[in-house]
Amino acid sequence: MKRIQFLILSLATLLFACERDDICAATTTTTPRLVIEFYDDINNDDLKSVSRLTVYGEGLISDPEESTDETLVFNTNTNQISLPLIVGTENELNTSRFILEKDTNLRLNDNNATNSNIDILEISYTTEFVYVSRACGYKSQFIGLSLNVEADSDLWISNIEIVETTVQDENTVHVRIFH
Repeated sequence: MKRIQFLILSLATLLFACERDDICAATTTTTPRLVIEFYDDINNDDLKSVSRLTVYGEGLISDPEESTDETLVFNTNTNQISLPLIVGTENELNTSRFILEKDTNLRLNDNNATNSNIDILEISYTTEFVYVSRACGYKSQFIGLSLNVEADSDLWISNIEIVETTVQDENTVHVRIFH
């Protein structure tokens, strides 16, 4: 009788002490992307879509045989984008660069051709690894966020406001860009 009680107690302990580690659930939060919303530079509280926006991430593809720029958004009218930040060395300053091209020129015919305008956004941050579970491993979050627009003679981005300096989920807008 004592052996049966011991066996049941042992099995119960094993079942309740173990963590499910076979599959990382799709609902588990993973490394977040940077969420940016675009606003009107005159009426600062009004969302304003960027016309025909194309976004390229510099150096997002690590294969040297591939192009180092990856198209993240292509020729879209939108007032919000989510950008993947490069996960670098933990507790060191990391930088991601993105090319934001407004009014992408498709040149379907010369009568409708317009000049696109390119601004380069440089984002600096420190990567921090956060343990999720045995199944999911670690995710990254980005702290101490700072942004800079590379100066040129024709900037379409007039101002940047950092709303959240820590990127730990995609449920929050982290940056507001005025144009």
